[in-house]
Amino acid sequence: MPVSATTSFVVAPEVHALPVLGSSDLFAVRRIYCVGRNYLDHIREMKEADERDPPFFFQKPADALVQNRASIRYPDDTQDFQYEIELVVAIGAQGRKVSVAKALDLVFGYGVGLDMTRRDRQRDARDRRLPWEMGKSFDGSAPCTAIVPVAQSGHPDRGAITLHVNGVQKQRGDLSELIWKVPEIIANLSMQYELRPGDLIFTGTPAGVGPLMPGDQIVGEIAGFEQLHLQITEPRA
Repeated sequence: MPVSATTSFVVAPEVHALPVLGSSDLFAVRRIYCVGRNYLDHIREMKEADERDPPFFFQKPADALVQNRASIRYPDDTQDFQYEIELVVAIGAQGRKVSVAKALDLVFGYGVGLDMTRRDRQRDARDRRLPWEMGKSFDGSAPCTAIVPVAQSGHPDRGAITLHVNGVQKQRGDLSELIWKVPEIIANLSMQYELRPGDLIFTGTPAGVGPLMPGDQIVGEIAGFEQLHLQITEPRA
């Protein structure tokens, strides 16, 4: 239902947002979509899918966002907390059943994100044929840099994507290796959901995913974008 500036709420709504590079404005996030298994070497690494499978999607809550250079606690209910470095697409226009040719018209900008994963919970869900939420959609599971508008970044379709843990390189790939390219991802997703301004799409990770421990320092980078820095701290008592 529509609301006005004078509407009173029993529970005040929260806005979850990311900075926009070069602007004082914020990018308010509506939904977070993630693409599963979108680099061939990662599919082979995980040994879980047919290399010819079409793209599939899962979601994270908007309040799973974590700002760049923050610290996150090692999460509850896991013994295998892992990183996945990804290009993030920020949607700035509404679209439904969009063609591949028109898909990039919906893009506001891009960022660098981490799809943090409770891998043991994800595998439990897979084995029991249950949804992935317990493995993917927990608190603090979506760190992301500021969004870089298209006017500054263009539409990146190649460039190194890397992740280091404590100064040691763990992941390295190239955006050109995406199985489903950004326009194809947007077009496919828009057949399932009406995309709206404020949506984020995490586009998949290259091989090299692995475990994290409290005290670890993560640096994720995509060529041409600011680095994503994250520290893992001790779990809650």
